[in-house]
Amino acid sequence: MATTHTLETPEADIVYDVHGPAPAESPRPSLLMIGQPMTAEGFGTLASYFPERTVVTYDPRGLGRSVRKDGRDDHVPAVQAEDIHAVIQALGAGPVDVFGSSGGAIAGLALVTAHPGDVTTLVAHEPPLVKTLPDAAAAERASKAMRDAYQARGFSAGMAAFMQLGAWKGEFTEDYFALPPADPAQFGLPTEDDGRRDDPLLSERSLAVTDYELDVAALTEAPTRVVIAVGEESREVFTGRTALATAALLGQEATVFPSHHGGFLGGEFGYAGQPEAFAAKLREVLGG
Repeated sequence: MATTHTLETPEADIVYDVHGPAPAESPRPSLLMIGQPMTAEGFGTLASYFPERTVVTYDPRGLGRSVRKDGRDDHVPAVQAEDIHAVIQALGAGPVDVFGSSGGAIAGLALVTAHPGDVTTLVAHEPPLVKTLPDAAAAERASKAMRDAYQARGFSAGMAAFMQLGAWKGEFTEDYFALPPADPAQFGLPTEDDGRRDDPLLSERSLAVTDYELDVAALTEAPTRVVIAVGEESREVFTGRTALATAALLGQEATVFPSHHGGFLGGEFGYAGQPEAFAAKLREVLGG
C-alpha cells in the first residue's frame, strides 16, 4: 500500500508516494527512487522488493501529477534537486538513500552537490551525461539529429531515432551518421505524426539534463557515498558509456547491475528487465 502526498511550493505542486512503513518506523533510511522523464509509476515493481523499508517515489515538476505554476517547461537538474530536497524535509526522516535512474541519476548527483547532508548513499544508474564522453561532440550531434527528427516528423520518428541512438555500440563515428533515418515501423511504432512537440525526452525541454556538468570536487568531498551503476548489457552503448565515464571522473569503477538501462522495470512499459535480480543487487549495494 502507498499513500500519496502533495507538497505545495510557489513554483510547483510536487506529488510523491510513500510505500511501506512510515519513515519513523522503517528499520533503514527511507529509500527515494527518482527518474526523469520517467515518473513514479515506473518504480512500482522495484519498490515491491523493499517491503520492509520506506520507499518514496515522485513525479518531477511538470511531469505526471506534479503541476508547474512557474510558467516554464524546461527540466533543470538543479531545480529538481531542490524539489527532492523539499520532499526529504517533508518526510522528516533525516538522511535518505537514493536510487536514481537515467535523468533521475543526474538529479541525484545535483542533489548531493547542493545538499550533501540529505543523502547517505546515492546509486546513480546510467546518468546520460553527454559531456563526460570522449566523443561528446559527436554524441551531441547524434542527440540533435534525434531532436530534429522529432521536430520534423513527430513522436514515432523521434522515438525511432532515440532507439537507434541508444542501441549504437561504441563512439558515434561517421558510420553512425551514414545510417538511413530510423524507420518507426521497424520498432513497432505507428508511422503517422501525432502533431505534438512537447515530449520531455525527445524535445529540447530536457537539454539541461544531458548537458549537466558534474561538480567533481563537491561530489568527491561530500559525506555521501556515491555509487555509479551500469547495466551489464549496456556497457558498450550510450548510457552505459556515460556511466563508465562518470565513474572514472569520480575516481571509481562503475558497479555492474543486471540487465539494461531499464533493468529494474517489470511490466510497466513493456520493456522489462530483470527486476528481482536488480533489486537484489541494489539491496547489496545499499548494505542490507
